[in-house]
Amino acid sequence: MSQRKNIVLGVTGSIAAHRAVDLVSLLTKAGYDVHVVLTAAARQFVTPLPFQSLSRQPVVTDLFAEVESWQPGHIRLADAADLLLIAPATANIIAKLAHGLADDALSCIALALPPKTPVLIAPAMNGKMWLHPATRQNVATLKSRGVKFIGPDKGMLACGYEGLGRLWPVEDIARRVQKLLR
Repeated sequence: MSQRKNIVLGVTGSIAAHRAVDLVSLLTKAGYDVHVVLTAAARQFVTPLPFQSLSRQPVVTDLFAEVESWQPGHIRLADAADLLLIAPATANIIAKLAHGLADDALSCIALALPPKTPVLIAPAMNGKMWLHPATRQNVATLKSRGVKFIGPDKGMLACGYEGLGRLWPVEDIARRVQKLLR
C-alpha cells in the first residue's frame, strides 16, 4: 500500500451498485488508493472488472481467497484503512454492522477496523426498508458508535416508488470523504 490515503469501499447488493464505479473513479482521481470489496449480492449487479480497472487495485470478492500474503486480507485492509466507505449500503449490511456480525469480507473488515478509523455509510434501499423500525434502530446504534451517514436521497426509486431511499449523489459522497480525511 502506498503513502496515499487508503479508502476501503464496500459495495453491497443494491441496484445503485453501478454508481459506485463512478465513485471509485472520482476518489482515485482525487488521489486516494481505493480498495473495493464487493459482497456476493453486489456481484449480482456489478462485476469486479470496472472497479479493478479504475482503482488499479485487486477487488476483494471472497473472504477466503487469499493470494497476496500470509496475513488475512480482511485484517490487512482493516489495518491499512484511513476510512471505510460503504456505498451503496443496504439494510442488510447496516444490520450486520449494528449487531457485530462478520460473515463475509466486508463485515469482517468493518469489525476489524482500528477504533479511530472513520466509517461513512451511504444507504440505498426502498423507502419502506429505510423507515422500518429495525433499520432506524440499527442506524441509531451505528451513529451512537460514531458512524457517519450520508443520505439517502429522495426521488424515483428502482422499485417504482417515489420517495426516500436513493443513493446520495456520488460527487457529494466524494466531497464528504475528502472532508473526513482532511
